[in-house]
Amino acid sequence: MNYPYMPKSTALWLIENTSLTFEQIAEFCGLHELEVKNIADAETYKVQPLNPILSGQVTREDIAQCEADASARLTLRKEIIDAQQKQNKKGVGYTPKIHRQNRLGGIAWILKNYPELSDGQIARLMRSTNPTVNSIRNKTHKSIKEIQIQSPIVLGLVSESAIHDAIAKAQKQASAPKKKNKSKKK
Repeated sequence: MNYPYMPKSTALWLIENTSLTFEQIAEFCGLHELEVKNIADAETYKVQPLNPILSGQVTREDIAQCEADASARLTLRKEIIDAQQKQNKKGVGYTPKIHRQNRLGGIAWILKNYPELSDGQIARLMRSTNPTVNSIRNKTHKSIKEIQIQSPIVLGLVSESAIHDAIAKAQKQASAPKKKNKSKKK
């Protein structure tokens, strides 16, 4: 089954801007219906809405048709499905120079929005190195003036769920009691 990029962000946009049922949104985004209800009920949600029409994942006509008929279901456009299948087959490989600059902007975005993540966690998420993340955090990177802060999720460099998993792990580590060093000096 193919789902839209950033399903929670897409669901939030659909909730706010359409009259689709929770069931229709859940099925389109690959979420559970209760998860969609939770997104709708949350007053402050850490996810930014993503317009699936502007991102080319669905057409306005499809949404209008589904709004009129509750039994109709939204489907991703064929171009998006083909791109997802091609991306799944390709795997991680060489990153072109133009996308390397996007990676730096993605790192800066994560540092700005999620300062609780460690340099190591960000480096793993963005397939970078600790010194690169540290230099962007300290604003000492050689390309700091050219870096355009952009969401790495929108750029397709990292998944929304991977960021949420890293945040949950960071919060768990922060709330865990620290072990005392039992070795004594002589």
